[in-house]
Amino acid sequence: MRLALQDLGPIFIKFGQILSTRRDLLPEDIADELMKLQDRVPPFDSQVSIRLIEEQLGKKISEVFSRFDVEPLASASVAQVHAAQLKTGEEVVVKVVRPGLKPIIGSDLAWLFILARTAERLSADARLLHPVDVVSDYEKTIYDELDLLREAANASQLKRNFEGSPLMYVPQVYWDWCRPKVLVMERIYGIQVTDLAALADQRTDMKMLAERGVEIFFTQVFRDSFFHADMHPGNIFVSTVNPWAPQYIAIDCGIVGSLTPEDQDYLARNLFAFFKRDYRRVAQLHIDSGWVPAHTKLNEFEAAIRTVCEPIFEKPLKEISFGQVLMRLFQTARRFNMEVQPQLVLLQKTLLNIEGLGRQLYPDLDLWSTAQPFLERWMRERVSPKTLLRNLHSQVEQIPHLAGMTRDLLERMSQPHAHNKQLVVREPRDSWFLRLIGAGHLAAGALLASIGPLHTAGYWPAGIMLAVGLYLIVRR
Repeated sequence: MRLALQDLGPIFIKFGQILSTRRDLLPEDIADELMKLQDRVPPFDSQVSIRLIEEQLGKKISEVFSRFDVEPLASASVAQVHAAQLKTGEEVVVKVVRPGLKPIIGSDLAWLFILARTAERLSADARLLHPVDVVSDYEKTIYDELDLLREAANASQLKRNFEGSPLMYVPQVYWDWCRPKVLVMERIYGIQVTDLAALADQRTDMKMLAERGVEIFFTQVFRDSFFHADMHPGNIFVSTVNPWAPQYIAIDCGIVGSLTPEDQDYLARNLFAFFKRDYRRVAQLHIDSGWVPAHTKLNEFEAAIRTVCEPIFEKPLKEISFGQVLMRLFQTARRFNMEVQPQLVLLQKTLLNIEGLGRQLYPDLDLWSTAQPFLERWMRERVSPKTLLRNLHSQVEQIPHLAGMTRDLLERMSQPHAHNKQLVVREPRDSWFLRLIGAGHLAAGALLASIGPLHTAGYWPAGIMLAVGLYLIVRR
């Protein structure tokens, strides 16, 4: 199977990487073989690699690096990595994109689009899953992964998000030597997360390691809304420092995802309702979010979710597979026109990776008990005075734009009536628009006045806003 996926190309190698983490779904021997797709894909010629690096940097290897290892450290579906040392002394790795990938990926995607369109045309069930949209999203993702400047930017963002965190470390990017097809970053030393023997030898706390992986996932999704979406074991290492409080090291940030605040909120509420077995709440949230049509019969939908979930929840939480839950819910989806949300596809894939990895590290991992305290804290912080005040100030920042719109409209209305006919025709709309802006000024003035004790300079703009708003509403 591994050799067949390698021959089929990078898209299918990615699929094999995901499968390799699902030891709860695959036999051990197949999972072990597929793990080789994570960093042991046959490398391309090192001389080709050197030529590509020199073309991208516009310099000879010897001008940039005091040492460059010709033998690759690792080789994967999209790129391979060489160890090196900069002239300034830093130990680094140099990542270079495989040559000739775009035509291969384009050909693979063309076939996937044909299959997706055929499925949509022939099957109503398939249309609910939006296969063409899913392939389109994957097309963007895989092409983005070929741009190493984008990956460097993602890595820098992720590093900032976890700066000083005991949970995860992200290597430094050396921007002076980054190009679209070449990435130079700090070399890290750690144990690959699936090397259980090495982790055991240094007496790593495996329970904490598994739980921290779950915490990292939920921190990225809910706190930062920016998550590493390619967290297969080939991209994750464990620091050799403090094995009793293990820290992850993440590399290869070519694929990242994010959620809107609305999606974050619905996802968190769904998870809470789901694990409380409040199936009516789950059904209502799906309708409210638009994930199922508004005309869906709530009672029938609730009953269907209960039928799917109750057998699963009869097991201990540590034995519940999110992969199985997702598959069961997709089966229910076909009955109630539930549409797969493309923006959640990366999230689902990442969650499956985290679950598979966590159970491999610590089979008794209780995913929900680990995630629940974090989600409860996140929900409380969303309604805290500090958060509400921050949101309030962000709204106040929009007031100057509202004032500018009002000024422009008043200037237009005060022009000599050289075009009376046009003005007569547009007067009702202008009158309505002025009253709308007036109401906005009243609201903005009240808002500024309410935060006056926190920011005393807000009193005089508040008075102006209130006066202008009142004038615009009562004028004829």
